[in-house]
Amino acid sequence: MSPIFTVIVVILVALAILDLVVGVSNDAINFLNSALGSKVASFRTIVSVAAVGILVGVLTSHGMMEVARNGVFHPEYFTFSEIMFLYVGVMLTDVVLLDGFNKLGLPTSTTVSMIFELLGSAMAVIIYKVNTDSALAVGDIGTLVNGGRALGMISAILVSVVLSFITGAIVMYISRLIFTFRYAKQLKRYGALWCGVAIVGILYFALFKGLKSSGLMTDEISSFISNNIYMVLLVAWIASSLILWVLQLLHVSILKITILSGTFALALAFAGNDLVNFIGVPLAGLDSYKIASGTGNMNMLMGALNDPEMASMGYLAIAGVVMVLTLFFSSDAKKVSKTELTLASQQEEEERFNSTAFSRALVRISVSLNNWYRRVLPNRVVDAINSRFAPLSDSERGSSNFDKIRAVVNLASASILICIGTSFKLPLSTTYVVFMVSMGSSLSDRVWGRDSAVYRITGVGTVIMGWFVTAFIAFCAAFIISTLLMWFHGWALALIVIGAAYMLLRRFLNKKEKSAAAASKKLIEKDDAPEDVLYNCTLTVVNTMEATHRIYNHMLVSLFTENRHELRQMVEESEQMYHEANKRKYGILAVIKKLEAQKVETAHYYVQIVDYLCEVSKALLHCTRPAYEHINNNHRGLTGPQIKSLKAINDRVDDIFASISTMLDTKDFSGLDDVMTKRDDLFNFIADVIKQQIKRVQEAPQGSPEASTRGNSLFLNIMSETKTMILQSRNLIKSEAYFLNAIKEGES
Repeated sequence: MSPIFTVIVVILVALAILDLVVGVSNDAINFLNSALGSKVASFRTIVSVAAVGILVGVLTSHGMMEVARNGVFHPEYFTFSEIMFLYVGVMLTDVVLLDGFNKLGLPTSTTVSMIFELLGSAMAVIIYKVNTDSALAVGDIGTLVNGGRALGMISAILVSVVLSFITGAIVMYISRLIFTFRYAKQLKRYGALWCGVAIVGILYFALFKGLKSSGLMTDEISSFISNNIYMVLLVAWIASSLILWVLQLLHVSILKITILSGTFALALAFAGNDLVNFIGVPLAGLDSYKIASGTGNMNMLMGALNDPEMASMGYLAIAGVVMVLTLFFSSDAKKVSKTELTLASQQEEEERFNSTAFSRALVRISVSLNNWYRRVLPNRVVDAINSRFAPLSDSERGSSNFDKIRAVVNLASASILICIGTSFKLPLSTTYVVFMVSMGSSLSDRVWGRDSAVYRITGVGTVIMGWFVTAFIAFCAAFIISTLLMWFHGWALALIVIGAAYMLLRRFLNKKEKSAAAASKKLIEKDDAPEDVLYNCTLTVVNTMEATHRIYNHMLVSLFTENRHELRQMVEESEQMYHEANKRKYGILAVIKKLEAQKVETAHYYVQIVDYLCEVSKALLHCTRPAYEHINNNHRGLTGPQIKSLKAINDRVDDIFASISTMLDTKDFSGLDDVMTKRDDLFNFIADVIKQQIKRVQEAPQGSPEASTRGNSLFLNIMSETKTMILQSRNLIKSEAYFLNAIKEGES
């Protein structure tokens, strides 16, 4: 047995653990978001319930790995060495692909990625076989690969996307007509019956999707349920409704029970059915290694993979522990989850996606249809419907993304749809169903208003396109990687593993640096308590001034030395600062509402501070980004006189920021006039520098560095943005002084 296959087994084991981490981080959206969005319990409680569901699902999983072993290709035509390179190509692709989606914060389907990676890798091996084996021809490709599975996945995407969205919208609309947003009275009347339906759907989902093949249900019980499904569901609904009614009389929150039950069921089914997406390929590779080790023949055909194989309980237990730990500690899981919560939120959120021509056109059509609908229906009917959708006030709504009624609708609708799809043998993706049900329910709940609809439609479209892109990228990447492995064997394996490790470690280290930087800055958030606004405002101004001074200084030095790496870092930091400034600006109204009554007259100073913070960060970004693009495009560096002038300007900027820093540290703003004098001196100096530059350009011969259009444009741009940055910095400090003085006067 060649040592390379032992190395491949070790790599497969390591990749299995990594794949569990990145896979659970992405799929956590499927079973956490309804509970997290409605804030039915604390984060730790919700995750603990999901963790129990995962452990039960993993330990009761039948462990069959048919998809990885023979679901996409026919292993009896592949040798042991071909199978091992095929599997390691799949796993390398899967880990990097899912990590990329986690980085973008987009949910995707681990089932789709695995199917198409297996298909792409199998095609690479088959093409290699056709090229190296004279007994095979191109026409034999259809015999070796099972392309029907891929076509089934594509059709399932289309079916699940449309069906789930429509179902979520209809069920939510009916539920809101029954309960409204102020549902306390209606819940007492109909809550037990309504939640009973949800519990039955969730229970049937857990049994049908999660435990049917676990071994806990005998064939007789499974057959009885299948043959008497309607009677079983009716009895379960009556029993569930009675139990919930009694609990309601005991003042137990039946909505909370229903939501946590749904979270448990989805987590159980996820672990029991999607586990193959993470460890199926490594376990199939390990089985292949054991089979071949007994014979020592690397060229033996692997028809033994057609035999069903139960996964070891030890492997399943380890997988469950890794999944649970990931659930508790993965920041990527929260990032992916935030995408859906933002798109479905009833709160005014900072929109993550921009508008597109398609989303704008769709909103215009919707507005026209709504106007037609209002004209056709009698006013009293329209008014009656609108009264059922009367939104809650800020104080009534709280901080949850949506209420518990919508959370129950999301969980029950998704569970029932997945069960129906499975009963018809449609390979519906849990990710697709859960996400699209949530989007449909949010549309019916009227949270996609005129101010947010275009952005949220774009967000949904981006996620959907990402699903199709997943299939394409998974196939192509696995095909390329496996092709390299088949032709170059150990050398290709070493290079690809090193490349994948570099990509993963680099993102991990960058994530730690960004997290540390974010933790070091206390932002003004819309959920700050009133007594925290003053402290956080001052601290934010201090941090912004320090960061602006540092980034500007480093940007100039890096520009002088043409240090592309350092310039790129400055651009990233300035972009982050601008993003945070915009985020602060978006939440300004919510913060103002939280100010105490005696501080209301200071609100306009607070508004000015937030606005000037945004302008300072924008001016800085307009300095760093053109400087980086200039050097990144390998344009000529600045000339000697230009560098000398910028150094002189930087000395004056240093002096101004030093004065500003002193005032912020001492809370003594008596030096404001001195800063204004220095500002005016700087502006006069910049005006003289620009005149000198114009004269040099006029006198410079054609083609000389002094006549460079790009270099001169960059130089003049830095002059202009420096003036803006200093002007807004001085205005910022002035408003900060007025803000602090007004607060003191209000407290005295």
